[in-house]
Amino acid sequence: MSELPLDQVRTLLSAIDEGTFDAAARVLHVTPSAVSQRIKSLEQRIGRVLLLRTRPIQLTESGEVVVRFARQLAQLEQDAGVELGLPETGQPARLPIAVSADATDVWLMPAMARAVRRTPMNLELIREDEGHTIELLHQGVVMAAVSSVAQPVQGCLVRNLGRMRYFAMASPEFHATWFAGRPLAPVLPTAPVIEFDRKDVVQDNFARVVGAARSATTVRHYVPSTAAFRQAVINGLGWGTIPEEHAEEDRAAGRLVDLARDRPLDVPLYWHQWKLDSPALAALAESVEAAARDVLYQ
Repeated sequence: MSELPLDQVRTLLSAIDEGTFDAAARVLHVTPSAVSQRIKSLEQRIGRVLLLRTRPIQLTESGEVVVRFARQLAQLEQDAGVELGLPETGQPARLPIAVSADATDVWLMPAMARAVRRTPMNLELIREDEGHTIELLHQGVVMAAVSSVAQPVQGCLVRNLGRMRYFAMASPEFHATWFAGRPLAPVLPTAPVIEFDRKDVVQDNFARVVGAARSATTVRHYVPSTAAFRQAVINGLGWGTIPEEHAEEDRAAGRLVDLARDRPLDVPLYWHQWKLDSPALAALAESVEAAARDVLYQ
């Protein structure tokens, strides 16, 4: 890796971050053809294709390796410049982090704010289902991720954060229509359900916990926003799993009732990050772990 031309490596990283050669050229203050030529030269030097020339461009497996190296290099350069007090260092380095919407909305944001106050950094939160954030880490798109996957990515470390608890709930009217006086397991697959997106498996996991089958004929509504998801359940669009903090509030206010209060669903969460001696990344990890100890089930 030390023999790779760093300008070409940085150009590849810019192309991935910006999504197109034209956008990367604007950031690098060169022409799109110069961006293309640098990446082509890098591919010829390595002997492998690094990018698929789509819109947006996509990395190959070899490209993922180079991008991880490029992002680590950029972070190390930035951290060294800050510690040395170099005037040309400019703004703090960008830290892309993959997180789920629920974790961000319920407990993660205060931790992020504390880390930024402690150590200068430019956070870029990339929303992804907690079961898939690890893929962005593997691709080199992010430097850290909150994931439900325990297996570490090569070159990364992983720490157990705890378990985030959910309750299956519905509006009182929806519950009376579909579930009142009826056994839950056989009815659940037939009732309309709300899911965050097509990657969301939390509702299906709850169904398995209570012994219900996943029915292909179930009406499924996709609502990709934590706040809107909650409102969809409150308004009777279907049943869904609600994070404990919100469930307690809605239960007390009479907006939602439990399908099986004695059968909560716990989702384990893990903090993954590159093995990189970065003060900003270390400060962020410390804040996230402290917040998890206070909020999540250990």
